[in-house]
Order: sequence, then structure tokens, then C-alpha cells
Amino acid sequence: MTPQTLAATTSELNVVVLIGTVVLLVAIASVRLARWANVPTLLLYLGLGVLLGESALGIQYEDADLTRVLGFVALAIILIEGGFTTRWDAIRPVLGRSVMLATVGVAVSVAVTAGFLVLVLGVDTRTALILGAVVSSTDAAAVFSVLRRLPLRRRVGATLEAESGLNDPLAILLVTLVASDAWFTLNIWSALGLVVYELVAGVLIGLGIAVLGQQTLKRIALPASGLYPVATIAFALLAFAAAGVVGASGFAAVYVAALWLGNAPLPHRAATLGVIEALTWLAQIGLFVLLGLLASPARLADALLPALVVGTVLLVLARPASVVVSVLPFRVPLREQAFLSWAGLRGAVPVVLATIPLSQRLPGAEQVFDVVFLLVIVFTLVQAPTLPWLARRLDVLDDELSSEITVESAPLEDIDADVLQFEVPPGSHLHGVTIGELRLPKGAVVGLIVRDHESMVPAREIRLRHGDQLLIVVPRKLREDVERRLRAVSRAGRLAGWYGESGDLDPDAGRSDVALLVERWRRRRTAQ
Repeated sequence: MTPQTLAATTSELNVVVLIGTVVLLVAIASVRLARWANVPTLLLYLGLGVLLGESALGIQYEDADLTRVLGFVALAIILIEGGFTTRWDAIRPVLGRSVMLATVGVAVSVAVTAGFLVLVLGVDTRTALILGAVVSSTDAAAVFSVLRRLPLRRRVGATLEAESGLNDPLAILLVTLVASDAWFTLNIWSALGLVVYELVAGVLIGLGIAVLGQQTLKRIALPASGLYPVATIAFALLAFAAAGVVGASGFAAVYVAALWLGNAPLPHRAATLGVIEALTWLAQIGLFVLLGLLASPARLADALLPALVVGTVLLVLARPASVVVSVLPFRVPLREQAFLSWAGLRGAVPVVLATIPLSQRLPGAEQVFDVVFLLVIVFTLVQAPTLPWLARRLDVLDDELSSEITVESAPLEDIDADVLQFEVPPGSHLHGVTIGELRLPKGAVVGLIVRDHESMVPAREIRLRHGDQLLIVVPRKLREDVERRLRAVSRAGRLAGWYGESGDLDPDAGRSDVALLVERWRRRRTAQ
């Protein structure tokens, strides 16, 4: 390589890095705007990609194959964050209905959407099935970013989160089967057997690798704390890749692996969570900008009407039908069914799936991509901002969640203990409770209180206030007991035990009807 060529290559690299970092900083700054408008940040990122494209700033990008590959990897990383931050105690009571929504619900949604396209609009069967399968899956990134800002009742929020993490494998499999040459020899029973194999094998592989990762990380002494997050992410991605190698669902594997690891007592969990969140933001920004680059604004005008039609069918017919059929065995109240139907947000997953027929060069693939791209934008703008209002109208909000505490931890390995950190939130009944009245298990020590940016030594008679930050040193074997006690006092005050409050993640789990009536009476009295 000549000096002139090397200089030219370095100059091009500098330009790419310059553009990339500017895009990244703009994307980060847009997060606040998305939070203010209560819409997923994906909309802004997609718009940023379109702005950078050939119709605006002139960057030409048409590689559907690369987008599909990078999109799958990005989705795997997003699912790692979703699984790692989901509490097993929260989704266990709703796992049955979530699995039904992720399997039977997807099938019903595909059938209703494709049936309408074939019977009413005269679309050919293959294109209709592809379009129905592409839009059948809710999006984990959209669901997490919007719904985790709402204090939803636990079973409602947990159902939607678990569904969004579990429904990708079936949708991906359906799109891949119909878009490939297997379509011409497709047998319903062999396809069903393949679906069952991919899902079951993916779950088992993800679980096996997660258990291996947990035992390894507990026993190995790495020379630097920063290696633990890297190792945790590597085990989750190992599950994704290993499942793919044997023809199983990598997405089912990676979500299950992340769910297991996220609920395991791993060393340096707080640091691991921070790295995973940072990596997820990078994956989302890169993925959505890339999808925006792939879109062609010149074609989008022709796709607007079909997108509105398909989206309306999906929102008004397909999604409600999939919810009603899926939750039939679980006696879900109608108001919760209505919210589940409206809160089925679409995002990156459908747009990534639309690149599969595009990469196969199928007839009409460009129109499918354009329709899905516009559908995601338009109906996310319709659904996401209205969710807080609808949640209040349907009474699926839990005001008591304003008293919930979020506990962070860091390990003290020399004495086999953890340092727990939390802030007394607004609405918490910890307000007014003295340190002595916390009655923490023996061995747990409140080490520091930070109030109004000033630290103080926590004497037993000091009363806690809203906004106080506490550091508690806890023997590792007592950590769960301490967290349960803190949750109980936060919900019910110093007499939490008398009110029947145990501090479970599900506040009504295991409580008698009498205890629940007493607690509700106490809450009404407090409100008055």
C-alpha cells in the first residue's frame, strides 16, 4: 500500500468515525425527546436513518442481507437485556398466558391478518402469509421502553414483557419457512413439528448453557471485575449461537439464558447490568438507523394506504382475537384483555423480519418492507402515547408501585457480603420509620444515609424521609430476607407483618383475604 493510498484510507476512516459518532450523540440526545413524547426511541432512530439515506443526505445503502444478519445479532442483544432485567418471581404467575400469547396468539394473528388480505384484498396467499407473520410479533425493545415507565399491575406488565421476549422465535420461523424454497413442499405437520423442535430445543439449550455459566462465574476468580459482565454476555450469546448451529431457535435460547442469569446471584451484577444496558442502547441505535437507511422515501408514499389497512386489521381484529383466544384458559378480566390488545407494540422485529423476503428477492418484497416500515411508525405513534390514558381508564395501573424500592448491590467478597443501595421513593411507607423500626435480620447493618446531598451516620432513632438514600451491608445468605423486609415496610409501614405484608415481589401472593381487606381499608384511610 502506497503512502497516498494509506492516507486516503485513513481519511475515509476518519469521516466514517466522525459521522458515526455524530449520529450516536444525536441518538443519545433524542432519548429525552422520546421520553417526553412517551414514544419508543426507535421512531426517532428510524427517522434519523431515513434522513441519512440517499433521498436526504445521500448515503446509499441497499444491503438487505447484511441488515438481516446484523439485525438478528442486535435483536439477540436486546433480548439479553430484556431477559436479564426480568424478575422470575414477576413472570412466573403469568408464564402460561405469556407462552400462549407467544405461540397460539402469533398463529391466530397470522391467520386473521393473512385471511383478510387474501379474502378481502385479493393478495396472493404467500405474500399474505409473509406479511401476516412479519407483523404478528410484538417488539421487546418497544414494550420495555414504553411499559416499564408505567406502574402497571404486575400481571399485566409481566405478561406483555414475557410475551415480547418469547414470541420472536415463532414469527421468525414462519417468515423463514414461507419465504424460502420450503414453501413449495411445505407440509403442515412437518412445519408444526419443526416449530416445536426449534422452541423446545432452544429453551433447553439456553437453560443448559445458563446453568453452566452461573456455576462457572460463581467458582472462577477473574483478575478484573470488568471481565464478569463480558463473560455473562458471552454465555448468553453462546446460547444464541449454539442453538442456531443445531437448527434450534437462537432467540428462545438467548432469552431463557439471560432470564436465568439475570435471576442468579452472580458476582458484580450491578456492573454487568450497566454493561448490558449500554450494549443494548448501541444495538438499538445501530439497528434502527440501519433499517432507516434501507428504507426508500420515494417508495413510501405508495405504501401508506396498504400500511394503514394492514395496521388497522392488525390492531382492530388480529391482535384482539389473538388475546381472546390465548387467555381463554386463564379467566383474564375484560379490561386487562383490552389493554393487552392495545399494548401489542410493533418495532424493530417486524422491520427486521421484512428483510428476509427482501434478501430472498421475492416478488413484492420491497412493497412488504415499505408497508411494514410505515405500519410500525404510524401505529406506534397511535398506540404508545395513548397507553397511560388507556391504562388509567381500564384501571390496570397499580398506584402502590410508587412505594416500590429498587435495590442495587455490589459484592464485598472478602466477608461474603453485599452492599445494598436504594432510595426511599415517593409514596413509600418507609417515610417516618426509624432505623430501629426496620427490624432487619441480625447481621444486616445500615451503614450510611444520604439526605439532601449530605451523609449521616444512621442512629437507631433517625426517621427516614422520602428521597433518602441508604447503604446496607448484608451477609449474602440474608440478602433475600433483607430485600423482602424492605419491600414489606415500604408497602405497609412499620406494622407490615400485622397487615399480612410479606414483601413478595407479587404483593398479594400468599396473603389471606382478611389481610387483603385490612390492607385495603388502611390504604383508604391513609388516602383520606
